[in-house]
Amino acid sequence: MKRVSMGRILLFHLICLALLGELSTSWAKDRLLNPSQLEMFVDELPDMPKIPGFDVVNSSPKANSLTIGMFRKKWKFHRDLPPTPVFAYGASRRTATVPGPTIEALHGIDTYVTWQNHLPSKHILPWDPTIPTAMPDTKKGVPTVVHLHGGIHEPASDGNSNSWFTAGFKEKGPTWSKRTYHYNNNQHPGNLWYHDHAMGLTRVNLLAGLIGAYVIRHPEVEGPLKLPYGDEFDRPLVVFDRSFYTDGSIYMNSTGNNPSIHPQWQPEYFGDAIIVNGKAWPRMMVRRRRYRFRIINASNARFFRFFFTNGLKFIHVAADSTYLGEPVVTNETLLAPSEIADVVIDFSKSKTDEAVLANDAPYPYPSGDPVNESNGKVMKFIINKNSEIDTWRVPNKLIKYPSPDLSSVSQTRYIAMYEYTSDIDEPTHLYINGKPYEAPATETPKAGTSEIWNVINLTEDNHPLHIHLGLFTVLDQTELVNEEEFKGCMSEKNDAIKCQINKYARGKKIEVAAHEKGWKNVYKMTPGYVTKILVRFSYIHSNTSYPFDPTAQPGYVYHCHILDHEDNMMMRPIKVMK
Repeated sequence: MKRVSMGRILLFHLICLALLGELSTSWAKDRLLNPSQLEMFVDELPDMPKIPGFDVVNSSPKANSLTIGMFRKKWKFHRDLPPTPVFAYGASRRTATVPGPTIEALHGIDTYVTWQNHLPSKHILPWDPTIPTAMPDTKKGVPTVVHLHGGIHEPASDGNSNSWFTAGFKEKGPTWSKRTYHYNNNQHPGNLWYHDHAMGLTRVNLLAGLIGAYVIRHPEVEGPLKLPYGDEFDRPLVVFDRSFYTDGSIYMNSTGNNPSIHPQWQPEYFGDAIIVNGKAWPRMMVRRRRYRFRIINASNARFFRFFFTNGLKFIHVAADSTYLGEPVVTNETLLAPSEIADVVIDFSKSKTDEAVLANDAPYPYPSGDPVNESNGKVMKFIINKNSEIDTWRVPNKLIKYPSPDLSSVSQTRYIAMYEYTSDIDEPTHLYINGKPYEAPATETPKAGTSEIWNVINLTEDNHPLHIHLGLFTVLDQTELVNEEEFKGCMSEKNDAIKCQINKYARGKKIEVAAHEKGWKNVYKMTPGYVTKILVRFSYIHSNTSYPFDPTAQPGYVYHCHILDHEDNMMMRPIKVMK
């Protein structure tokens, strides 16, 4: 299915404004900013504020209770860009940042967070009421709810899309149950991130700025690895794309690709300015030694294929929330929205004094427009000329978790991804298994078990599939032959077995990249392929049961993490059974 380019979308938007007679007086104010007007690499890379998710009493770590708010404020994305209205997380309006503060938790120590909504009565960005959307009865207030992505915790603290609330908890969604979320932090150490998850508003709330990093540390396990550590050498990099108007405000389309069906919704948002830790194309001064970067792709829809212009390599030590068994070295790394690459970069290997982190992933991925000068650059590292002794290392062995056990599989499922189009061949909505989110749960795994999911991508887009609670490994990726014939049967019967999936899933294979063979919580589903994953609904680092009831309401979900797709029904419930 064809996609219009970003340029055509923007042109269409301007034509619509002109037809509405809105350009004559407000052109100067509402004009889209040409990103080439912003000089790259002039702002220093910020280090986001850190908030400990634990307390220390008599030298021992104890549970901690945090209050983190969501505030409307102005944020400076670039030296030469006027301050931008945003929604930001923080302990106060003054300290709120985009992205929000990094929460540093300790394995086995509980963190309690009261997420407070201080947002105004109206959104700062356009949104679309014709898709299933959190809607306060009074039509006032911005619904929000926080999901800790990669977290293994009780359903009531998972940030269910219908557990939203407005400012002061004045109005609440149908599955809302508590003000304070409980994160056990009993899972393996690794990288998570928190972000908004309100029904039908995830794409606009994240675009407004509601994102932040969360790290679970386990010093007894991680310390002996001697990986780069400390504020200088261990840095989260939260990367996303935005476009701006000349007045500094965030651009988001106000006209949909099917305006008679969805006045505002479009299938993907792409911005030309690449933001890292809240600054457009920042720079970072580094020493000639190893650094650890926890790279989170917090974009709505943009894939990044990162590489260094001077040939520096990525040493992967973890993927998403989980360490690898051993390090993997690559020249480039492809990161879908919401995926996390945990890498070590050894700047002592650089033959130059500067290294630009660049991107060459088409958008939409994989068959969209090529990158341009603006979105093809990410940030610059300026490398000290002096060599020095490096005390950090990357060991040959990291943390080994159990391999997937196929003999323990209790259920095999088929998960089909569909995209539906209008009579002008533009997308109207996307379904998983041909069902809207509200349909009763069909994925009903038993706690403590493993399942095989065969994910069948019948669309032309690569969909990053994210599963809440569960961790999975990718076993196999097989191309569909005679895909149109199979797609025709699936459109009619919506049943992979009745449509003889085995007759079609016998094309060429794609090898899973070495750094993605571990346990993940999101993975890229290749169009026209069946991706077989083993999903585990239990801890991977121990045989202990969950310390909470995973069968409780409101349950969990799985969805495409292209936010524009997730918001328009590419999400389904998971009901865990005893």
